[in-house]
Amino acid sequence: MSDEATAFVPGHVTGFFSVHRAATPAKAGSRGGGLTLTDGVDVRVERADERRVTLNGRETSVPAVEYVLDALDVTAAVAAETALPVGAGFGVSGGMALGTALAANEVFGAARTENDLVRVAHEGEVEAGTGLGDVVAQARGGVPLRLDPGAPPHGELDGVPAAARVEYVSLGELSTADVLAGSTARLSTAGIQALEEVREEPTLATFVERSRWFAEQAGLLTDEVSGIVDDVVEAGGEASMAMLGHTVFALGHGLTDAGYDAAATRVHPGGAGLTAADGANGAGERDE
Repeated sequence: MSDEATAFVPGHVTGFFSVHRAATPAKAGSRGGGLTLTDGVDVRVERADERRVTLNGRETSVPAVEYVLDALDVTAAVAAETALPVGAGFGVSGGMALGTALAANEVFGAARTENDLVRVAHEGEVEAGTGLGDVVAQARGGVPLRLDPGAPPHGELDGVPAAARVEYVSLGELSTADVLAGSTARLSTAGIQALEEVREEPTLATFVERSRWFAEQAGLLTDEVSGIVDDVVEAGGEASMAMLGHTVFALGHGLTDAGYDAAATRVHPGGAGLTAADGANGAGERDE
Protein backbone atom coordinates (compact mmCIF):
# COMPACT_ATOMS: atom_id res chain seq x y z
CA MET A 1 0.00 0.00 0.00
CA SER A 2 1.04 3.59 -0.59
CA ASP A 3 -0.37 7.09 -0.33
CA GLU A 4 -0.73 7.45 -4.10
CA ALA A 5 -0.26 5.57 -7.36
CA THR A 6 -0.54 6.36 -11.06
CA ALA A 7 -1.70 4.22 -13.96
CA PHE A 8 -1.43 4.80 -17.70
CA VAL A 9 -4.23 3.66 -19.99
CA PRO A 10 -3.81 3.90 -23.77
CA GLY A 11 -6.40 5.75 -25.79
CA HIS A 12 -8.71 3.59 -27.87
CA VAL A 13 -10.35 4.28 -31.22
CA THR A 14 -13.11 1.87 -32.25
CA GLY A 15 -13.47 1.30 -35.97
CA PHE A 16 -16.56 -0.91 -35.96
CA PHE A 17 -18.71 -2.68 -33.38
CA SER A 18 -21.91 -4.55 -32.65
CA VAL A 19 -23.96 -4.13 -29.48
CA HIS A 20 -24.70 -7.11 -27.23
CA ARG A 21 -27.02 -6.62 -24.28
CA ALA A 22 -27.05 -8.92 -21.25
CA ALA A 23 -28.73 -9.23 -17.85
CA THR A 24 -25.49 -8.36 -16.04
CA PRO A 25 -23.02 -5.60 -17.02
CA ALA A 26 -20.05 -7.98 -16.89
CA LYS A 27 -21.57 -10.06 -19.70
CA ALA A 28 -22.83 -7.08 -21.72
CA GLY A 29 -20.58 -5.33 -24.19
CA SER A 30 -19.64 -5.20 -27.83
CA ARG A 31 -17.83 -7.13 -30.49
CA GLY A 32 -15.62 -5.21 -32.89
CA GLY A 33 -12.18 -3.84 -33.62
CA GLY A 34 -10.08 -0.84 -32.72
CA LEU A 35 -6.65 0.70 -32.25
CA THR A 36 -5.05 1.52 -28.90
CA LEU A 37 -2.88 4.63 -28.90
CA THR A 38 0.25 5.86 -27.17
CA ASP A 39 -1.73 9.04 -26.51
CA GLY A 40 -3.74 8.00 -23.47
CA VAL A 41 -4.85 8.84 -19.96
CA ASP A 42 -2.65 9.14 -16.87
CA VAL A 43 -4.70 8.57 -13.71
CA ARG A 44 -3.35 9.38 -10.24
CA VAL A 45 -5.21 8.10 -7.18
CA GLU A 46 -4.51 9.47 -3.69
CA ARG A 47 -5.97 8.73 -0.29
CA ALA A 48 -8.43 11.48 0.66
CA ASP A 49 -11.10 12.34 3.21
CA GLU A 50 -13.60 13.11 0.44
CA ARG A 51 -13.97 11.85 -3.11
CA ARG A 52 -12.89 14.21 -5.84
CA VAL A 53 -12.45 13.58 -9.55
CA THR A 54 -10.63 15.96 -11.88
CA LEU A 55 -9.78 15.81 -15.56
CA ASN A 56 -7.00 18.07 -16.82
CA GLY A 57 -7.21 20.05 -13.59
CA ARG A 58 -10.98 20.63 -13.65
CA GLU A 59 -13.39 18.97 -11.27
CA THR A 60 -15.78 16.71 -13.11
CA SER A 61 -18.29 13.89 -12.69
CA VAL A 62 -17.46 10.53 -14.28
CA PRO A 63 -20.06 7.91 -13.30
CA ALA A 64 -17.81 5.01 -14.35
CA VAL A 65 -15.10 6.24 -11.95
CA GLU A 66 -17.64 6.56 -9.12
CA TYR A 67 -18.74 2.97 -9.84
CA VAL A 68 -15.15 1.74 -9.50
CA LEU A 69 -14.60 3.57 -6.21
CA ASP A 70 -17.88 2.15 -4.86
CA ALA A 71 -16.95 -1.37 -5.98
CA LEU A 72 -13.58 -1.14 -4.23
CA ASP A 73 -15.20 0.62 -1.25
CA VAL A 74 -12.60 3.39 -1.09
CA THR A 75 -12.51 7.16 -0.71
CA ALA A 76 -9.94 8.78 -2.96
CA ALA A 77 -8.96 11.81 -5.01
CA VAL A 78 -8.71 10.86 -8.67
CA ALA A 79 -6.79 13.15 -11.01
CA ALA A 80 -6.67 12.31 -14.72
CA GLU A 81 -4.59 14.00 -17.39
CA THR A 82 -4.89 13.48 -21.14
CA ALA A 83 -3.94 15.21 -24.37
CA LEU A 84 -6.78 13.42 -26.15
CA PRO A 85 -10.01 15.23 -27.07
CA VAL A 86 -12.75 14.36 -24.58
CA GLY A 87 -16.03 12.89 -25.81
CA ALA A 88 -14.63 12.43 -29.30
CA GLY A 89 -14.20 8.67 -29.53
CA PHE A 90 -10.88 8.06 -27.76
CA GLY A 91 -12.05 6.06 -24.74
CA VAL A 92 -11.20 8.73 -22.15
CA SER A 93 -14.03 7.67 -19.83
CA GLY A 94 -13.00 4.02 -20.04
CA GLY A 95 -9.39 5.04 -19.51
CA MET A 96 -10.30 6.96 -16.36
CA ALA A 97 -12.32 4.02 -15.01
CA LEU A 98 -9.60 1.45 -15.69
CA GLY A 99 -6.82 3.72 -14.49
CA THR A 100 -8.73 4.37 -11.29
CA ALA A 101 -9.22 0.65 -10.70
CA LEU A 102 -5.54 -0.16 -11.21
CA ALA A 103 -4.19 2.73 -9.13
CA ALA A 104 -6.76 2.44 -6.32
CA ASN A 105 -6.02 -1.26 -6.01
CA GLU A 106 -2.37 -0.35 -5.38
CA VAL A 107 -3.05 2.50 -2.96
CA PHE A 108 -5.61 0.71 -0.82
CA GLY A 109 -4.25 -2.84 -1.06
CA ALA A 110 -7.53 -4.14 -2.45
CA ALA A 111 -5.83 -7.39 -3.52
CA ARG A 112 -7.73 -7.67 -6.79
CA THR A 113 -6.36 -9.42 -9.87
CA GLU A 114 -6.04 -7.61 -13.21
CA ASN A 115 -9.11 -9.42 -14.56
CA ASP A 116 -11.12 -8.36 -11.51
CA LEU A 117 -10.12 -4.74 -12.01
CA VAL A 118 -10.89 -4.82 -15.75
CA ARG A 119 -14.30 -6.31 -14.97
CA VAL A 120 -15.13 -3.60 -12.42
CA ALA A 121 -14.10 -0.81 -14.82
CA HIS A 122 -16.05 -2.41 -17.68
CA GLU A 123 -19.15 -2.70 -15.50
CA GLY A 124 -18.85 0.96 -14.62
CA GLU A 125 -18.76 1.96 -18.29
CA VAL A 126 -21.73 -0.24 -19.18
CA GLU A 127 -23.81 1.01 -16.25
CA ALA A 128 -22.99 4.62 -17.15
CA GLY A 129 -23.81 4.09 -20.83
CA THR A 130 -20.47 5.59 -21.85
CA GLY A 131 -18.92 2.55 -23.49
CA LEU A 132 -19.21 -1.16 -24.21
CA GLY A 133 -15.77 -2.27 -25.31
CA ASP A 134 -13.13 0.38 -24.60
CA VAL A 135 -12.00 -0.99 -21.24
CA VAL A 136 -11.25 -4.55 -22.36
CA ALA A 137 -9.45 -3.22 -25.44
CA GLN A 138 -7.40 -0.75 -23.41
CA ALA A 139 -6.42 -3.49 -21.00
CA ARG A 140 -5.04 -5.55 -23.91
CA GLY A 141 -3.36 -2.91 -26.10
CA GLY A 142 -2.25 -3.25 -29.72
CA VAL A 143 -4.96 -3.63 -32.36
CA PRO A 144 -7.60 -5.57 -30.41
CA LEU A 145 -10.44 -7.53 -31.95
CA ARG A 146 -13.27 -8.17 -29.51
CA LEU A 147 -14.57 -11.60 -30.53
CA ASP A 148 -17.04 -12.09 -27.69
CA PRO A 149 -18.64 -9.35 -25.58
CA GLY A 150 -18.12 -8.70 -21.92
CA ALA A 151 -15.35 -8.47 -19.36
CA PRO A 152 -13.28 -11.33 -17.93
CA PRO A 153 -14.12 -14.14 -17.64
CA HIS A 154 -16.83 -13.71 -20.28
CA GLY A 155 -15.23 -11.82 -23.17
CA GLU A 156 -12.70 -13.09 -25.69
CA LEU A 157 -10.16 -11.00 -27.59
CA ASP A 158 -7.75 -11.50 -30.46
CA GLY A 159 -5.82 -8.90 -32.40
CA VAL A 160 -4.20 -7.76 -35.63
CA PRO A 161 -0.43 -8.24 -35.19
CA ALA A 162 0.68 -4.84 -36.44
CA ALA A 163 2.13 -1.48 -35.43
CA ALA A 164 1.70 1.86 -37.16
CA ARG A 165 1.81 5.61 -37.00
CA VAL A 166 -1.71 7.02 -36.60
CA GLU A 167 -3.02 10.54 -37.22
CA TYR A 168 -6.29 12.05 -36.09
CA VAL A 169 -8.39 15.19 -36.44
CA SER A 170 -11.26 15.79 -34.02
CA LEU A 171 -14.25 17.96 -34.90
CA GLY A 172 -16.02 17.74 -31.55
CA GLU A 173 -18.08 15.54 -29.28
CA LEU A 174 -20.67 12.86 -30.02
CA SER A 175 -22.73 11.35 -27.19
CA THR A 176 -22.07 7.62 -26.88
CA ALA A 177 -25.01 7.29 -24.50
CA ASP A 178 -27.42 8.84 -27.03
CA VAL A 179 -26.32 6.50 -29.82
CA LEU A 180 -26.46 3.39 -27.63
CA ALA A 181 -29.89 4.37 -26.27
CA GLY A 182 -31.42 4.26 -29.75
CA SER A 183 -31.89 1.35 -32.12
CA THR A 184 -28.57 -0.40 -32.72
CA ALA A 185 -29.80 -3.20 -34.99
CA ARG A 186 -28.50 -1.61 -38.21
CA LEU A 187 -25.03 -0.85 -36.90
CA SER A 188 -24.74 -4.22 -35.17
CA THR A 189 -25.45 -6.10 -38.40
CA ALA A 190 -22.73 -4.11 -40.15
CA GLY A 191 -20.36 -4.49 -37.22
CA ILE A 192 -20.64 -8.28 -37.16
CA GLN A 193 -19.90 -8.46 -40.89
CA ALA A 194 -16.92 -6.10 -40.60
CA LEU A 195 -15.42 -8.15 -37.78
CA GLU A 196 -15.70 -11.40 -39.70
CA GLU A 197 -14.05 -9.86 -42.76
CA VAL A 198 -11.15 -8.46 -40.74
CA ARG A 199 -10.66 -11.85 -39.09
CA GLU A 200 -10.40 -13.37 -42.56
CA GLU A 201 -7.78 -10.79 -43.60
CA PRO A 202 -6.21 -9.41 -40.39
CA THR A 203 -4.28 -6.40 -41.69
CA LEU A 204 -4.42 -2.73 -40.74
CA ALA A 205 -5.45 -1.76 -44.26
CA THR A 206 -8.42 -4.13 -44.12
CA PHE A 207 -9.29 -2.92 -40.63
CA VAL A 208 -9.49 0.73 -41.72
CA GLU A 209 -11.28 -0.04 -45.00
CA ARG A 210 -13.92 -2.13 -43.20
CA SER A 211 -14.21 0.57 -40.54
CA ARG A 212 -15.02 3.08 -43.28
CA TRP A 213 -17.60 0.69 -44.76
CA PHE A 214 -19.13 0.19 -41.31
CA ALA A 215 -19.47 3.92 -40.68
CA GLU A 216 -21.31 4.30 -43.97
CA GLN A 217 -23.59 1.30 -43.42
CA ALA A 218 -24.39 2.31 -39.84
CA GLY A 219 -25.43 5.80 -40.95
CA LEU A 220 -23.09 7.50 -38.49
CA LEU A 221 -21.00 9.58 -40.91
CA THR A 222 -21.58 13.31 -40.84
CA ASP A 223 -20.96 15.33 -43.99
CA GLU A 224 -17.87 16.99 -42.52
CA VAL A 225 -16.32 13.71 -41.37
CA SER A 226 -17.18 12.05 -44.66
CA GLY A 227 -15.51 14.89 -46.58
CA ILE A 228 -12.24 14.51 -44.66
CA VAL A 229 -12.24 10.73 -45.05
CA ASP A 230 -12.80 11.11 -48.79
CA ASP A 231 -9.90 13.58 -49.02
CA VAL A 232 -7.55 11.08 -47.35
CA VAL A 233 -8.65 8.23 -49.61
CA GLU A 234 -8.26 10.41 -52.70
CA ALA A 235 -4.72 11.26 -51.54
CA GLY A 236 -3.93 7.54 -51.42
CA GLY A 237 -4.38 7.01 -47.69
CA GLU A 238 -6.62 4.98 -45.38
CA ALA A 239 -8.99 6.72 -42.97
CA SER A 240 -12.28 6.30 -41.15
CA MET A 241 -14.43 7.70 -38.35
CA ALA A 242 -13.78 7.01 -34.66
CA MET A 243 -16.70 5.36 -32.88
CA LEU A 244 -18.26 7.28 -31.34
CA GLY A 245 -17.01 10.77 -32.03
CA HIS A 246 -16.75 13.44 -34.70
CA THR A 247 -13.18 12.31 -35.29
CA VAL A 248 -11.24 11.06 -38.31
CA PHE A 249 -8.30 8.72 -37.84
CA ALA A 250 -5.85 7.67 -40.54
CA LEU A 251 -2.84 5.41 -40.91
CA GLY A 252 0.63 6.80 -41.47
CA HIS A 253 0.64 10.38 -42.78
CA GLY A 254 -2.79 10.07 -44.40
CA LEU A 255 -4.34 13.23 -42.96
CA THR A 256 -1.17 15.27 -43.39
CA ASP A 257 -0.85 14.18 -47.01
CA ALA A 258 -4.46 15.26 -47.56
CA GLY A 259 -3.65 18.75 -46.29
CA TYR A 260 -4.93 18.57 -42.70
CA ASP A 261 -3.20 19.70 -39.51
CA ALA A 262 -3.38 16.41 -37.66
CA ALA A 263 -2.18 15.13 -34.29
CA ALA A 264 0.20 12.18 -34.53
CA THR A 265 0.51 9.13 -32.30
CA ARG A 266 1.19 5.41 -32.67
CA VAL A 267 -0.46 2.09 -31.94
CA HIS A 268 0.36 1.31 -28.31
CA PRO A 269 2.07 -2.09 -28.10
CA GLY A 270 0.84 -2.99 -24.62
CA GLY A 271 -2.16 -2.55 -22.40
CA ALA A 272 -2.90 -0.45 -19.34
CA GLY A 273 -0.70 -0.66 -16.27
CA LEU A 274 0.74 1.07 -13.25
CA THR A 275 3.36 3.72 -13.96
CA ALA A 276 6.79 3.35 -12.37
CA ALA A 277 7.91 6.16 -10.12
CA ASP A 278 10.46 7.28 -12.74
CA GLY A 279 7.87 7.16 -15.52
CA ALA A 280 9.58 4.24 -17.24
CA ASN A 281 6.34 2.33 -17.75
CA GLY A 282 4.14 5.27 -18.60
CA ALA A 283 2.79 6.74 -21.79
CA GLY A 284 4.77 6.72 -24.96
CA GLU A 285 5.84 10.01 -26.46
CA ARG A 286 3.77 11.58 -29.18
CA ASP A 287 5.04 10.90 -32.67
CA GLU A 288 5.33 14.27 -34.35
